[in-house]
Amino acid sequence: MRIRIANGRVVDPANGLDAPRDLYIADGRIVGQGHAPDGFTADREIDAARLVVCPGLIDLAARLREPGYEYRATLESEMDAAMAGGVTSLAIPPDTDPVLDEPGLVEMLCYRAKKLNRAHVYPVGALTIGLAGERLSEMAELVEAGCVAFSQANVPIVDNLVLMRAMQYAATFDFRVWLQPLAPFLSRGGVAHDGEVSSRLGLPGIPTAAETVALYTYIQLARLTGAKLHVTRLSSAEGLALVEEARATGLDITCDVSINHLHLSEMDIGYFDSNAHLVPPLRTQRDRDALRRALADGRIDALCSDHTPVDDDGKLAPFSESEPGATGLELLLPLTLKWAEQAGLPLVQALARVTSDAARIVGITKAGHLSPGARADLCLFDPAAHVTVSRDQLRSQGKNTPFLGMELPGRVHYTLVEGQVMHELR
Repeated sequence: MRIRIANGRVVDPANGLDAPRDLYIADGRIVGQGHAPDGFTADREIDAARLVVCPGLIDLAARLREPGYEYRATLESEMDAAMAGGVTSLAIPPDTDPVLDEPGLVEMLCYRAKKLNRAHVYPVGALTIGLAGERLSEMAELVEAGCVAFSQANVPIVDNLVLMRAMQYAATFDFRVWLQPLAPFLSRGGVAHDGEVSSRLGLPGIPTAAETVALYTYIQLARLTGAKLHVTRLSSAEGLALVEEARATGLDITCDVSINHLHLSEMDIGYFDSNAHLVPPLRTQRDRDALRRALADGRIDALCSDHTPVDDDGKLAPFSESEPGATGLELLLPLTLKWAEQAGLPLVQALARVTSDAARIVGITKAGHLSPGARADLCLFDPAAHVTVSRDQLRSQGKNTPFLGMELPGRVHYTLVEGQVMHELR
């Protein structure tokens, strides 16, 4: 299929491009910008007038709930959500059931995703068997099966000796370790940030020290072992300061923040809104504002959805007993645009955090940019259109989001994966 995308505003952060330009696609690749290659004849032309044409979004944390949690969501439903949101590449945490700690499970997931022929899936393998924090997984075999990094998801390792051995193993093979900083004993039993709001509501708190104590340990072990460390879902200004300090000393460390912590604070729990029950918890407005500034100036490397679909029963329980998590695949682009608008950022800079910068963390070289020869994974959206977030509008099987009822900018008109139109607004 040969496609000409005409009259669009092409935004390619990797190449610093933001200009009106036609784009030419053949055999699943980008073959030209501005002028058609010699002999190019389009089988289809897409009029992108008033639309932004950018690389397909890359999400660093998207739980598709398969295998094991199909009652919460299915691969089909979440892939549909990704296409509707312009997300063409997904990094998948290992906390499925069974856990992604065996090559056969990883291969099965990749096969299922490929058969659906939609978004590209990049599994993040379990750092330890069963995420139990006791025995190391066979990382080399998991990489051969398709894993791009190793993580404990939301399950911290209690034994620091095991964590050190895991980092040594990963460093030996140059594998990146993705860790969420949450000290197990300091966070045990908590459901909200330990502060005035949790005290007023009578909710057990998780102090900021749960993040900083764990993060300090991870940084010291990464320095000792030489492991490449990616810190997932930063939630506090204090945690950010530790990452900055480690980076200043030459440590190979990157970090991301979720769309929830970029826009919300502990105040958004309101009157026990279980959709705001998240891991890590929403923290203070001061923390939120610090994260927003750091994402803008590049101290935080990337933005992710932390997509975690939960069934209605899991959210109808009292706040402290409800299932944590929020759906986010379809909101990644609108909330990125909302942040850019509020921060006064140029579109090319904002989109970098969910395209080229995210691609660098995952290790994707053939996507996240629009250079000739790149994979034709594209998102075409109208930045001036606004959409009200509603349960009916969400394609994801999980309708759990604290952004319900909000009006957000950005409507995806087309999503292309390897040159095939996988989503088209009717």
